[in-house]
Amino acid sequence: MSRQSPITGLLPASTAVTAHGDYTDAWVRDNVYSILAVWGLAIAYRKLDANQGRAYELEHSVVKLMRGLLFAMMRQAHKVEFFKSTQAPLDALHAKYDTETGDTVVGDGEWGHLQLDATSLYLLMLSQMTASGLQIILRSMKSI
Repeated sequence: MSRQSPITGLLPASTAVTAHGDYTDAWVRDNVYSILAVWGLAIAYRKLDANQGRAYELEHSVVKLMRGLLFAMMRQAHKVEFFKSTQAPLDALHAKYDTETGDTVVGDGEWGHLQLDATSLYLLMLSQMTASGLQIILRSMKSI
């Protein structure tokens, strides 16, 4: 959790920048799988921690990351509208974002963004986390 961005809540895939690429970006799939471990601990601490301090801290990290991904995806709402009619890979949501800003990091045609499994995994976990009592989606998000 020490690598979680305090601004976006996203986790970098790695801290490595090598000849093969910059891995400091936040991939949707990696972020969701990583935060699942934290969410599991939060659920366990709900039952063990009398004052809910640890559970609250862990849940806060989960909510921050999931909101960070949601904000990044919502900035591409126009792409979702295009994708619904074209189903073209160039209109797909991006699968990785800048860890510190949540902005897209490559152009639509520069990298394979059609990773429906990552988007589906995010949506599934968003619904499960919401059902568990986490408030990830805020009413004010409608205007973004």
